[in-house]
Amino acid sequence: MQLTMKSRQLEEGRHTALRKLPIFIGILILIFFFLLPIVRLICMSFTSGESISMSAYSEVLKESVTWKTLWNTIYIVLGSTLLSMILGITMAAIMAYMDVRGKAVMQLFVYLPFIIPSYITTLAWVQFFSNSGPLGALPDWLVPNLYSVGGIIFVLGISHYPLVYLMTVQVFRRIPRDAELAAMVSGASRFTSWRKVILPMALPGICSGGLLAFLSNLDNFGVPAFLGIPANIRVLSTYIYEQVIGYGPSAFSRAAVLSVLLGIIAVAATLIQVWLLRKSKVTETTVPDNKPRIQLRSSQRRILQAVLWIFLLGTSLVPLLAMGTVSLVQAYGIDLTWENFSLGNYRYILFEDEKVIRSLSNSLILGLITAIVCLVFGTIFAYYRSHKQGRFPKIMEAIITMPYALPGTVLALCIILMWMQPFPGWYPGVYGTPAILLIAYITRFFVLQFRGSYTAFTQLDVRMEEAARTNGANLFTRWRQILLPLIMPGVLSGALLVFLTSLTELTVSSMLWSSGAETVGVIIFSFEQAGYSTYSTAFSTLIVLAILLGGTAYLFVQRKGRQRRRRA
Repeated sequence: MQLTMKSRQLEEGRHTALRKLPIFIGILILIFFFLLPIVRLICMSFTSGESISMSAYSEVLKESVTWKTLWNTIYIVLGSTLLSMILGITMAAIMAYMDVRGKAVMQLFVYLPFIIPSYITTLAWVQFFSNSGPLGALPDWLVPNLYSVGGIIFVLGISHYPLVYLMTVQVFRRIPRDAELAAMVSGASRFTSWRKVILPMALPGICSGGLLAFLSNLDNFGVPAFLGIPANIRVLSTYIYEQVIGYGPSAFSRAAVLSVLLGIIAVAATLIQVWLLRKSKVTETTVPDNKPRIQLRSSQRRILQAVLWIFLLGTSLVPLLAMGTVSLVQAYGIDLTWENFSLGNYRYILFEDEKVIRSLSNSLILGLITAIVCLVFGTIFAYYRSHKQGRFPKIMEAIITMPYALPGTVLALCIILMWMQPFPGWYPGVYGTPAILLIAYITRFFVLQFRGSYTAFTQLDVRMEEAARTNGANLFTRWRQILLPLIMPGVLSGALLVFLTSLTELTVSSMLWSSGAETVGVIIFSFEQAGYSTYSTAFSTLIVLAILLGGTAYLFVQRKGRQRRRRA
């Protein structure tokens, strides 16, 4: 009898161990791919030769160029974040509270500067203000110089204000209408009620949007590289890039120190956001109220709508049209006339330069593989996270979030240091190959898929799966017949976001690409750095058209799917 009991206990222990084995393997994979590279970077910053040393910090922090770069970074990031917040909050308030017509179309134009990669947006603005652009006939003193600190702040602020808008507009709509009315009945003016009631209650959304804009501006490599490098204006992201591509005996140690400084700024911004939210008195909000709260007179509405359309078209569509115009001239700097009109730039990039076709192929393959891997494993982890509570799943979630929260140049350096020699004596040979780009993309964008899938799972009623389990359905059957049909829209949205982000990525790719492993962003950056602006604009125009067509097709399919579900 005792032997039978012991054998049962051993059998149960075996089954428990087998059930926990996938979780244990998953933990090891998360630590190896997501956490260990960051640890290696921090260790590298304290390494000199074979010994632990602070010499790299001492050397870097003694140089005046480091402090100038640091202050440039802080000044540019704060300035562009302030611009993003002013534009984003203003636009969110108008769209949430005022009876403006055509809001749905306006919202598409709000998102356009964020959907288009920032380095392409930069090219569009450069061409807009160039001699062959719409403002080419104006005197030089009236045309702003984008190759300056102010120009970088302007382009970054315009590129990332949709983040603030996205995080703020729904918060405004959820603030109870009664709270504002009560303040005004008590004698407060509309401005006072906004300052003392609306803005404090909207602080969570404002802080979240401001932090996203801050981290995006801090992380951005394309805008400072396109506008800052020609003008000798360094920020930390471009300075790290210069250190890594310059090689030298202490290049990686110096870049690691600069990366730690960049990471400290990002962490400090996050802590400030947490402190602001704790200090604020936030009231629970209601369901979204989409009805306008401020009724405008017809003349006021027409003026406001005209101002909004001028702003939206001027910050999204017009620069892109200017870029497309430059791509159709025979040489940079000449006017677009019938004599100068040419499709030669498109013929060159599509049929004559093999690097362009190779970069398109590389980016498509890397984007597809990244999206598929993230879709499968990100959805599995989201399922586990939605069914498990407690500290341990939250720690795992924090680990996969860290690579995306880090600036791209910092993550790229982490990947380099990790995969040149992951363990002593093991050289996998992925550095300098497309494989290291794939590893970096999966590590960085995994959390995007996880978020989309996790949101889809949290919207499901757990009782449906429990009922299926009670009726004898196994895990495969529950996924095939119940879970997948319901979560598919959220899962596919996450996969599409991962694919598009990977397709046009530049920050990580600029430090990890090698000959034969060029990507779309790298080729456009190379064309611009070499002075071939007509080629870079032609390639960028094709990418923008592809993104817009792909987005339109996705929205069309999504709409048709909703119509079929309604009929069913």
